Amino acid sequence: MDGTLAVLFIVAGLSDMALNDCPTQCLQQSTAPSQFTIQAADVIFQENTISQEIYVGYDSGQSYGPFATTFGASSTTDGDLWIGVGAKWTSKDMIASPFFVELSLMPGIFAQGDGPDIGGALQFRSALGAGYKFDNGATLAVLFDHRSNADTQDLNPGLETLGIRYAFALD
Repeated sequence: MDGTLAVLFIVAGLSDMALNDCPTQCLQQSTAPSQFTIQAADVIFQENTISQEIYVGYDSGQSYGPFATTFGASSTTDGDLWIGVGAKWTSKDMIASPFFVELSLMPGIFAQGDGPDIGGALQFRSALGAGYKFDNGATLAVLFDHRSNADTQDLNPGLETLGIRYAFALD
């Protein structure tokens, strides 16, 4: 997997911003739903499932145009750790439905345990998900993400996860 998910995040987010935010102010700070997330996923390396991952996240309740601030951390059964902060885009302004699409891009720090060497501590995590938002603000989604160092190191094999994420509103 290359930077396709990162490009999708940028294109979708900037398109949404141009259509919905720029008539007032493109990157105006506003409130967004604050939520806590938990995800269980399979870790995929070179097309093989190699371990499982638990991911926890926090969406801060702040957004800049269509981009919500998000924090995340994960641990695998191989002892690999990742922590990052970035932006999340959700299709809430593009479609009026409880179903949504979500894209995110999060630079972070990776600490290798017994998992594969993916080329250094700096790892960018980009994700694509689809889900359903319940009346109480909770969401359930399937997410695919790709993690790599964006060729900042000589070694960059990348790593993927495929998981189920549940989020509940904190507001």
